[in-house]
Amino acid sequence: MAKKIETAASPIETVEPIGKRVLIRKDEDKKQTKGGIQLPDNIEIPTITGRIVAVSVEISNAHDIPLKQYDKVLFNPKGAIPVDFEGDNRLYVVEVENVVAVFRKA
Repeated sequence: MAKKIETAASPIETVEPIGKRVLIRKDEDKKQTKGGIQLPDNIEIPTITGRIVAVSVEISNAHDIPLKQYDKVLFNPKGAIPVDFEGDNRLYVVEVENVVAVFRKA
């Protein structure tokens, strides 16, 4: 009779937004200005751009909301809910109303 071998590895978790929400991976915080000035480590310029990692079913079915996976967006961080899923905490669940712009190539 075979024995079940249990591993210490936990199952892979996924995060799926529901309602009119998207999951955004925030871009890295800037450590240097556009002019080339290096910023000290203790100063952080908040970055409010990121890439959409996942969209809810409601958003993917809504043809009037122009958001899709992998879009680069500008969002309001005050309404963003951090997801404690990764060590660096760069994932946020954001309501569609807090996504203020989508970057598109002409």
